[in-house]
Amino acid sequence: MKDMEHTRNLLIEHFRRYPNAQIEDIFKYLHQSTFGSEHLVTSLAECVKYITCEYQSNLERTQDLVEPLDGNFSRVHLGYIAKGLSPNTLGKLFFESAKSEVGEVYILETKLQVVRELIEQKALPFSLAQFDDALASWKETGYGSLHHSEIFRDSYKPSYRVILNEFVSFLPLFAKIDSLLGVGKTVVAIDGGSASGKTTLAATLSKIYDCNVIHVDDFFLRPEQRTPDRLSEVGGNMDRERLLEEVLIPLSKDLPIRYRKYDCSTMTLGDDILLTKKPLTIIEGAYSMHPDLTKYYDLGVFLDISNMQQRTRIEKRNSAPMAKRFFNEWIPLENLYFEKTCIRERAELVFKCEIAFESEVATQ
Repeated sequence: MKDMEHTRNLLIEHFRRYPNAQIEDIFKYLHQSTFGSEHLVTSLAECVKYITCEYQSNLERTQDLVEPLDGNFSRVHLGYIAKGLSPNTLGKLFFESAKSEVGEVYILETKLQVVRELIEQKALPFSLAQFDDALASWKETGYGSLHHSEIFRDSYKPSYRVILNEFVSFLPLFAKIDSLLGVGKTVVAIDGGSASGKTTLAATLSKIYDCNVIHVDDFFLRPEQRTPDRLSEVGGNMDRERLLEEVLIPLSKDLPIRYRKYDCSTMTLGDDILLTKKPLTIIEGAYSMHPDLTKYYDLGVFLDISNMQQRTRIEKRNSAPMAKRFFNEWIPLENLYFEKTCIRERAELVFKCEIAFESEVATQ
């Protein structure tokens, strides 16, 4: 019932935004909501080419830049390119979104029943005969992909791509990275509490960009460093000195990066890892935006998470003894660090994550 109410509200809002929409436009909206991209996307180069050409020829950019669909996707209008998002990145987002798993026909048919009810209630200006005839014809095609009606195209000149919401949530970050990369090599820090999605976001960025990802978890303090004085420091339970020496300072001098991962099982450092130079480097993990490190970053990102959601994620991912250590040891230290260093306030971009990241959306 709750899902149907959500569908109902989105359909009413869609028609309010596009009062000249026809039945096929409503069908298209629900088809994209259920199945995502309606196009067979086989070439990233072709995606980028068409986006670039379409953007250059489309002078009207008055639509909302992001229009939510009724599912795991949204329409992202090409006007977002004017906010710094490159056609290349938008093409990659579209390409990756088109490869995602799609919904089932029964989901589409459930949403179509909501349309019928809205017509019965006079909330949509179509007759039931129009709807039933159009639906019967569409069903004969196996609910195939649709074009917008001529009236819709003439009225609104739609110019968008259907993108997964897990990407849409971070469009401001993609746009900022693209702007920075237009100037030169870029280093981005992703900080935030345990289970806020830092590693997942870094992995998402690595799908879209040719980048190096370095995890702060590889820079735990070695046993000999864990003195009472060091552990009493705010943010002192990470080897920021080694992160500086092996990663950030070489990056700032455009030198090769050679670093060692800390192995928790042996409590020693592993062999050297030599990274190939890339235009974008992501440093992810709690304490990555420590005040001693921030001057080496071009962009700081903070992922915020509620206490309730954090607890839910940690209990889901860990054994009871390990979860207890998070709650009693590590999270209090992180929260003290956030409070004393004002990391959230100093970050250029803050995203608040309120639902589970594993099929999920983070809302800014």
